[in-house]
Amino acid sequence: MTNSGLWVGALTALTALGASWNTARATSRAALAQARTTALAQALREQRDRRRSTYREMMACAHSFNEVAWHIDDADAAPDRDTRDAALTQMYERIGPTIGNLNRGTHEVRLDSPVEVSDAAERVRQTARRVQPRLNALIGAVGPEPRRAYDAAYVDFRDAYLAFTGLAREALNVPDTEA
Repeated sequence: MTNSGLWVGALTALTALGASWNTARATSRAALAQARTTALAQALREQRDRRRSTYREMMACAHSFNEVAWHIDDADAAPDRDTRDAALTQMYERIGPTIGNLNRGTHEVRLDSPVEVSDAAERVRQTARRVQPRLNALIGAVGPEPRRAYDAAYVDFRDAYLAFTGLAREALNVPDTEA
């Protein structure tokens, strides 16, 4: 009888040790899974914050380009050709640095964005670069064709910018992994 009691005690102890080991292993796996989930959620938040900052900078660059391009109305309202050409010349001189800023902003977007957003930023940059020579062509121009070309180039820029904004917004809408 003492032998069977000893065996029951030994089996009970081994069962307890096995259960304890399984519990510890499961707890360890759960803690590891939670740590990975938390790290992933933090990485996604950091990525979203970096992108948001980069996209804001790109949008600020595009806005400064727009601020110069919008002065076309001032040139149109000029009382004479010399005043109009002076306004267009001033616009042309101011638009170059804004395109430089767009170049920088586009390169920033390329670093940390999905391909679609990066391509959209590049389209914004390229369409802005097409506006500049058409603006220059307006200085001293006679007839409506140079203005139509400028307007068409500006519309292309605006459309590219709106497409970029939509794609950037989508790229920032990453669902949280925490619930």
